[in-house]
Amino acid sequence: MGSGRNERAIVFGVGPGLGLALVRRLAGEGMAVAMVARDVGKLERLRDAAGLQGVTAHACDVSKGDEVAAVFGAAFDAIGAAPDLVVFNASTFEPAGILDIDPAAFERCWRIDCLGGFHVGQQAARRMVPEGRGTILFTGATASLRGSARLAKFAVAKFGLRALAQCMARELGPQGIHVGHVVIDGQIATPTARKRQPDRDPDTMLDPDALAETYVHLHRQPRTVWTLELDVRPAVEKF
Repeated sequence: MGSGRNERAIVFGVGPGLGLALVRRLAGEGMAVAMVARDVGKLERLRDAAGLQGVTAHACDVSKGDEVAAVFGAAFDAIGAAPDLVVFNASTFEPAGILDIDPAAFERCWRIDCLGGFHVGQQAARRMVPEGRGTILFTGATASLRGSARLAKFAVAKFGLRALAQCMARELGPQGIHVGHVVIDGQIATPTARKRQPDRDPDTMLDPDALAETYVHLHRQPRTVWTLELDVRPAVEKF
């Protein structure tokens, strides 16, 4: 992979933490970037506050395949281009005891965290495979690897997303598509997290800009050394 000039990227699940850091980093490389979340108003405010001129904002519920397809159509098909990098960063986090989980809430979390990844990954692959190139990256979590008390909704969905990434990597790698899964083992230093814990040592949280750099590194890897899964955590995090 070369520089970001003339490359196109789309980031699903953009908020003020990792998502925004990714958009800022990719746009800084000269990529044409589309940012996606459920609330386009919030997206536009984030974009404008960060001074990201030229970045497009799109509203999308990733659990709905038709909405995901429409975003890809607006971002790429209209200009007759395929994405070079697609990041699935959408997620939910709703702790609850197993005795109290509403089945509808369980399904909703799976639809966003897992089915949403399928919709995004499939739409990306359909555009990348004919070009024989591209990178698809999925954001995972500690719960991608092990379940914990009160995290059944989250872990089940994240387990599924990890399985999806593994299947896609094995199927699409020989066709020139790099699929990666990033296990984020720790708390990201979002503005909200910093505000809630103002005295917390910054070294105990993952820096969003450093995380974004890691995603770019995965995208830039030569095809002879592609990474399927990478886990990242602060140096002090227990694991």
